Amino acid sequence: MLSAQDETNGLPLTGGDFPVAAADTPILTVDLERLFQQTVFGQAVVEDYNAERRALAAENREIAEALRTEELDLAERRPDMDPAVFREEAQAFDEKAQGIRRAQDSKEAAIEDDLARAQEEFVQVVQPVLGEILVDRGASVILHQQSVLLSLDRIDVTDEAIARVDEEIGDGAGLRQQ
Repeated sequence: MLSAQDETNGLPLTGGDFPVAAADTPILTVDLERLFQQTVFGQAVVEDYNAERRALAAENREIAEALRTEELDLAERRPDMDPAVFREEAQAFDEKAQGIRRAQDSKEAAIEDDLARAQEEFVQVVQPVLGEILVDRGASVILHQQSVLLSLDRIDVTDEAIARVDEEIGDGAGLRQQ
């Protein structure tokens, strides 16, 4: 172990002795976004997410149509209504529509939160596979490619990770929270 002073040409650093990695310490990189997008597991998560989005969009269309019908009915009855009664019904309709909008926005936010949680869960589930690759390659670290400024393609293990995750985890159905 070299001291901080040895590594700084005799200038002392605070913090005392620390380990210094050798220049030939193998470093690997992985593209987590591509790993997520191209594994069967990640694709299953995205498929579930898209299904939820489509279902919500269909629900929103049905609600919008029902609200349009209700609004047209109110507009047709307006000429025969007392102005005060119309204002009350119009106000009630507006409050109902705003409440529905808030509820639908909450559902959309929940779907987005579910996706974010699933992506975090994915990273946790694939860590043992990445650990196996780390050991198999005799590496000391796997870095996320987004945090690397410049590297050689040969240290990228994303394709290998995709193959291993697909083989060892598959679609992750038993591991994913629904």
